[in-house]
Amino acid sequence: MSRTASRRTVVTVDVTAPSGSSRSRQDHLAAEEPLEIRVRKRPLAVTMRTPGHDIDLAMGFLLSEGVIGEASDVTTAQLCAGTDTPNTYNVVDVVLDPSVPPPVTDPSRNFYTTSSCGVCGKASIDAVRTKSRFDVAADPLAIPATTLAGLPAKLRAAQRTFDRTGGLHAAGLFTADGELLVLREDVGRHNAVDKVLGWALREGRLPLTGHVLLVSGRASFELTQKAWMAGLPLLAAVSAPSTLAVELAEESGMTLVGFLREPKMNIYAGAHRVTV
Repeated sequence: MSRTASRRTVVTVDVTAPSGSSRSRQDHLAAEEPLEIRVRKRPLAVTMRTPGHDIDLAMGFLLSEGVIGEASDVTTAQLCAGTDTPNTYNVVDVVLDPSVPPPVTDPSRNFYTTSSCGVCGKASIDAVRTKSRFDVAADPLAIPATTLAGLPAKLRAAQRTFDRTGGLHAAGLFTADGELLVLREDVGRHNAVDKVLGWALREGRLPLTGHVLLVSGRASFELTQKAWMAGLPLLAAVSAPSTLAVELAEESGMTLVGFLREPKMNIYAGAHRVTV
């Protein structure tokens, strides 16, 4: 069993059975472990994540926080053993190019995040907002509604760890033709997105002009901001968006789609990119 999931003995109770019933069985649980991200040997962030693709996670996090903008901004990024026994390799140490300013590590703006919230540790609204270097409003992406409607099924079919655990979020990067380029799963919605963005950054694909990011849950402000920082013109979610997500999509010129469940969807911003 990989570190993305582990087996545990559980007791299953069925109250609909005659006189009730219970039995012990093996169940798969999604893994959740802390990951510390260090920059130039100094701790910057701790996030609760599912192990795997940790370098991508760190790179995506630094991108979405505005610390870096391209792969050449990073000299090295490597997993470190940390202080755990046995070693769990829950530390990523990133060395920035000398030309890149170091990130601010003000204690009032710490970056501790849980698996459910990617911006909880930030001290103010000003600290939450970052500005993208990419002009997504000018992106000419046009995608047929029929193509967009078929993406959730493709995302779900690729969620292998979710099949075992039922406990992971997913983020998938698609082309305008509906081709799935990369999928990442994690207990944290923001971590799954960061893993996708980190992959794209390391592959030299930024800005992600003409691409679609699909997330398996809701579209929050933080996910919309991460998509904007990577130059994505369209963010789609199988669940609902928040008010701030819609406002940011309108402000940046992104297209935001919610409740994407074939055959229907709601377009909350940038409807001109979805052709009917």
